[in-house]
Amino acid sequence: MTTRERILHAVLRVIGTDGVAGVTNRRVAREAEVSLGSITYHFATQHELLREAMLLFVAEETARLAAVAEHHLGTPSLAEAAALVEQVALHTRFGHEEIAPLELYIQAGRDPSLRDAAAECFAAYDRIAVTILRGLGLPEPERTAGPVVALLAGMQLRRLATGSTGETSIADAVTMLVRV
Repeated sequence: MTTRERILHAVLRVIGTDGVAGVTNRRVAREAEVSLGSITYHFATQHELLREAMLLFVAEETARLAAVAEHHLGTPSLAEAAALVEQVALHTRFGHEEIAPLELYIQAGRDPSLRDAAAECFAAYDRIAVTILRGLGLPEPERTAGPVVALLAGMQLRRLATGSTGETSIADAVTMLVRV
């Protein structure tokens, strides 16, 4: 792992622990076990640091999800695809680095300089959803992808906040949405 990546993962851990307000160069340097000067060498501004941390997380997460989709999806039924989505969602752990993007998405609502990065993140998730929906033979997968991603994000947020997915399983929710 490069110094830059260590710094970005440290940013995600700090955000996941204490929110965006907890991100200071000193704290990140300590968490990444790098010199304070390394932070400013690699990142000119706090906005750049936050943006790049968000993009790193999404690049790694979408690569992971794309690999799962590629490995498990040939031409499955809707029920099989929904069950796989639920399995992946329920096995996603909520460590500090996984909580951090949720904080960053909220921060993007306050800080317009992060909105492009947030849009890139959701576009990456949408591309994976389009691939899966197209593989299922659904008409207009590009139109359906956004609502599917929003549903999954909302259900994961609910799971994080309450410890439960609620009465409706993720597989049932995806199936209901896609059949509409």
